[in-house]
Amino acid sequence: MDDKIETAAEAHEAAALPRRHEVHADPEAQAKQTGDLPKTLNDKPVERKSAAEWAYERLILYIKNFEEQLDEEHEVAMGFAGGDAGVLRIEGMGFFDPDIVTFYGSDAGGAKTQLIQHVTQLSVMLRALPKEVEEVAPKRIGFRLAADLAAG
Repeated sequence: MDDKIETAAEAHEAAALPRRHEVHADPEAQAKQTGDLPKTLNDKPVERKSAAEWAYERLILYIKNFEEQLDEEHEVAMGFAGGDAGVLRIEGMGFFDPDIVTFYGSDAGGAKTQLIQHVTQLSVMLRALPKEVEEVAPKRIGFRLAADLAAG
């Protein structure tokens, strides 16, 4: 139990800050998933962010964390729910206020692919795919996205 007494202003501010909570069967996975949130997520109150910006920032955290768990032979991709659309190897991501998130990449056949998604329909399944070229280091978009987010 927390015995700290907060002022009304502190309580209001704390309520506006993002929080994350997850539970995993594997304690090591738990530790990897529940680290502190980056300062940039708290720079602007949640209520002042568009749905697209807020979804984009949180997706970056999930993608970066997923990549941190991959070996050198795999890269992050996303699977599509429903239909035969397959997977998209994530090579870029963005948002368009107030409510659109977009993913850039290539499909399993190497064709240039872009998914444009309304935030109310957002459902992303992250997948590990073998690297495209054996000799090249895996592409890590999550780290680039996180660096861009930190740069503001």
